[in-house]
Amino acid sequence: MEYFARQGYDTWCVDMEGYGRSTKDRDNNAPISFGADDCYAAAQYIQKLRGSNRPLLVYGISSGALRAALFAERHPEMVARLALDAHVWTGEGSPTLAERRKRLPEFQAKNRRPINRDFVFSIFNRDHPGTAEDSVISAFADAILKLDDSVPTGTYVDMCSKLPVVNPEKITVPTIIMRGQWDGIASMDDLIEFFRRLPNPDKQFAVMPGISHASMQQKNYRLVQHILLSFFSQPAPVYRG
Repeated sequence: MEYFARQGYDTWCVDMEGYGRSTKDRDNNAPISFGADDCYAAAQYIQKLRGSNRPLLVYGISSGALRAALFAERHPEMVARLALDAHVWTGEGSPTLAERRKRLPEFQAKNRRPINRDFVFSIFNRDHPGTAEDSVISAFADAILKLDDSVPTGTYVDMCSKLPVVNPEKITVPTIIMRGQWDGIASMDDLIEFFRRLPNPDKQFAVMPGISHASMQQKNYRLVQHILLSFFSQPAPVYRG
């Protein structure tokens, strides 16, 4: 956020219901669909505060990418450009989801699941250890665990039993798919087929070398910043045919 603010962007970060500083008092597991609703509410708030209905540049990572994609599918008029990092479509060929499905009954039985420092480290080490500095992961864990000792189960339930939750053919805004070289959340074939079905010709597919899942906290984070800034600052085409 600080990087993009220094580039002159008005930068916002949204906590979904059940996470961080957002409310956690409703009886639900905060599924992807609710997260897309949260994105819509946040977008309305931002536009009202700015006094402008100008569409937003939207970035989402992991389950946040699914929320952002579903928000863009429902409200394309509010999205100028869409960046999906560590995204998943059908889940076919995903080693991470194959392991996660083994615990699906556990996730379906409750609204929240516990998290701890070992869990945060597993996000970075499950695909390819060494892509992030331990000191960075530790600081990341400190920030998360200061706010939460558990998180909603909705994203896990959706990813393990309800994919696909997004229809690429209905995402009409300019879109970039950002995939870490070693990210296990989605296979390359799964994402390429999603990309192929995006109807807007203003689209990109970026493979990020040396990166696994949580790209912004990895050793190669400057690659991520460069790719995202390049996409967000790309000029509109003069000729569209």
